[in-house]
Amino acid sequence: MRIRLDPWPVDTFEGQLTLKPFAGLVFDVETDRWAAVPTRGIPGSLREVVVVDGKPRMEARLLMDDEAGELHLAAFGAYVVGAVSLCPHGTRQAELQGVRARRVLAYSADVPLEPTRLSPLNPHTGVLDYEPHAFRGRQVEGPRGQVQRLMLDDEHALSQHYASAMPQEEGETDALPETLVLQDGPVRLGRGGSAVVGYVKTLHTDYLGADRIGLLSELRCGERTPILRFRVGDRGGQVSDAEGREQRFTWYVRLCDAPFYQHPLAGIMRLEMHAPEDSAFVPRAVQSVADLSGALLHRLGSKLHKDARAPQNLIPTAALEHAMSRSMGSLELVTRRIRAHLVGQGVLA
Repeated sequence: MRIRLDPWPVDTFEGQLTLKPFAGLVFDVETDRWAAVPTRGIPGSLREVVVVDGKPRMEARLLMDDEAGELHLAAFGAYVVGAVSLCPHGTRQAELQGVRARRVLAYSADVPLEPTRLSPLNPHTGVLDYEPHAFRGRQVEGPRGQVQRLMLDDEHALSQHYASAMPQEEGETDALPETLVLQDGPVRLGRGGSAVVGYVKTLHTDYLGADRIGLLSELRCGERTPILRFRVGDRGGQVSDAEGREQRFTWYVRLCDAPFYQHPLAGIMRLEMHAPEDSAFVPRAVQSVADLSGALLHRLGSKLHKDARAPQNLIPTAALEHAMSRSMGSLELVTRRIRAHLVGQGVLA
């Protein structure tokens, strides 16, 4: 037996590698030959790459009782979405775009709430405005889920704002976008047709199966797998579960070679894009993006001595994470403000 290291830190929620088998169907669409696709350079026509990410945070859990004495869950929370704009050819400095915190008062739909403003004693520390947003049900994780949903919606809107339109017709020749968006995580549910690539840093779902996954360990730096297609929510054999759900193109790329002591899939990232319904072909634009993805992500990949989640936590993503944390402010100070506000309202927190 040979023991290898999962390079991601143990204090992350999950490791980089778990590989739960995907229950649905996965189709070959680019080629029937399952072999590495060589890396290609970044075309000069690609002028801008925008990296989009978001960060949620729970700031205080609340328990409210109504006039009938019934208890309801709520919470103060916050989230930030933002972007980093960069030139893929390195001709200018990267720039942060649109990083701004939004605060949420998430509550059960059974109880109406008004916006809450936390005014500081010191005017230099700023006002905290919490906008009420209702969630359904009374689950303990309801408030957290509502903050997460709002963040993902804003991430999707920001990605669509920056991304170039991308044709998805067969036979389109001049199809490479001028602006490509790299969105942290899977692409969101919604209409495709934009140059948005979801980059999935972890390998929690196995879309390949035992007979194909071996190719990932054989990929050299910058190489990728052929493009595949699957349906979101497909459970295999239960067609009704997948009917009406969206489809995705997906492929794997190696950002860097794995050291001998790490597991052979270290340095691998999965990418995905929206796919037309039941398409038996790969649009030229999608193939062009896949072809340049190896060279681009190798350039943007982080280094282990600077980032414990290297190389998948891209350099622009790490910079964006720091900026988003600053935008939300100190959790300890915000919690004090919330406590002082509740005490001032006659509620002991």
